[in-house]
Amino acid sequence: MNIYDTLARLQIALPPIAVPAAAYVPYVQTGNLVFLSGHIAKKDGNPWVGQLGKTMVTEEGQAAARAIAIDLMGTLHAAAGDLNRVRRIVKVMSLVNSTADFTEHHLVTNGASELLGQVFGPEKGAHARSAFGVAQIPLGACVEIELIAELG
Repeated sequence: MNIYDTLARLQIALPPIAVPAAAYVPYVQTGNLVFLSGHIAKKDGNPWVGQLGKTMVTEEGQAAARAIAIDLMGTLHAAAGDLNRVRRIVKVMSLVNSTADFTEHHLVTNGASELLGQVFGPEKGAHARSAFGVAQIPLGACVEIELIAELG
């Protein structure tokens, strides 16, 4: 399975790697693992601002998480040089800007997890995961996700 054929079939174009907004790098590789810094949700090139449970519903959060997964794959492509080198998506950590009573963080994060599974397949795309509700994310973004992948 060629990852780029799958992306084309899903009509997904990978964005270029984003320039960090603070004192960090977009990714770090150690051994066969590559750690991608957190990516915030963007809509039309700007931070996708909102709070789940207040100004956004779960389905909007899922769309934001899916958009982040596309950005993460763009960064992973830059790190690996070729997404076909990805042996496994190891871990996804998701931060959801939400009200104290919002409880569907896991469903929001599915927007990213399900796309990664579609693109990399059930064996390479299945990953460990954490999803947290937080009081705020930089720039008021609704979701931020980081990722760890193993390269071959």
